[in-house]
Order: sequence, then structure tokens, then C-alpha cells
Amino acid sequence: MNLASQSNPAASPARARAAATTYDLDAAHSHVGFAVRHMMVSNVRGEFKKLTGTVSYDPSAPENTAIDVKIDVASVSTHEEKRDEHLRSADFFDAAKFPEITFVSTQTRKSGDGLEVKGNLTIAGTTREVTLAVEDVTPEHADPWGKQRMGASARTKIRRSDFGMRWNAALEAGGVLVGDEITITLEVELVRR
Repeated sequence: MNLASQSNPAASPARARAAATTYDLDAAHSHVGFAVRHMMVSNVRGEFKKLTGTVSYDPSAPENTAIDVKIDVASVSTHEEKRDEHLRSADFFDAAKFPEITFVSTQTRKSGDGLEVKGNLTIAGTTREVTLAVEDVTPEHADPWGKQRMGASARTKIRRSDFGMRWNAALEAGGVLVGDEITITLEVELVRR
């Protein structure tokens, strides 16, 4: 029997998580964007317009942060309908078979003025660990309707091939039509439950 763990019940992870505040993601004031190289010359940008999620957060104990987010794949938009249809197809996200992208955090630690959040990102049925660099975590503010809100920005990079998205076309001059590296940026606004 471990007497040290009995002598300090507040040190248990379950009790620490209980002290954290739960927030719901405000989808109307949040943004999930991505950028990918097109024809080796420019970046094409897109976004997902529908997402839901919760964040459990205590600024005095950020290591106990818990994040659970779901993104509606069919809501992908690059402002070009034919390209969006292709992105929803089995060549890329396969939205009919895998309608959601999910992110569930597994570890959080302080990193400079921000946070480093590791978690499991699942895209098209494949799960990989990714690390989000989180910055601009704001303190809570009261909105005009009496609710408490906070926000943050985050970014990461992934390789689409790591998630089984290998469709491409070779260019006559060399290179490929679609780059492999994807830059993901997030702007989130959260509402205290």
C-alpha cells in the first residue's frame, strides 16, 4: 500500500481534473484552417465550417487540460466547389466513410508563454499523435450576456500521407500538384459551462 498517495488526496489526477473549468467551443467564433502547397508555387487555404468540442482547463494547473474536438468533414471549404467535392472523396478525406475528424488531448505542458498540447488526431480512420503549439491563451472575460469566455490560438503541421491521403499528380516540369505537408491553424473561443 502506498501511504504517500493516501496522505495527499488532492494530488490525485482525478481530483486535479475536477478543479478545472469545462468550456464548450463556440463554433460561430472559432476557426479551423489549413494550407497546402499547390503546384509547388503557392499555398491553397481552406477551412472546416462545422465543429464541436469541449475543453477542461485550469490556468493554475495547465498540465490537467483535456481537449475533445470533432470536425465535420463535409463542411470543408476552399471556396472552390469542385475542389471541395474532390477533398470529400475517397482520394482525400472520404467523408462518406469517415464523416468526422477528431482530436483528443493526451498531455499538456507549459511552453514559454503558451502550452504544448499532445494528442491523438484521427483523419480518414487513421490516428496519429500530433503536437499543438498553443499561444495567446486569454483570461476569462464576461460577455454582454453574463457568460464567461476565453480564447486561444494554436498551430501544427502534419503530413497528409501519414493519414493515408496519397492522391497526387506529377507535373511535367517536375514536382507534384499537391504538397504533402499541411499547416493547420486554429482560433478558438470557449464559453464556460
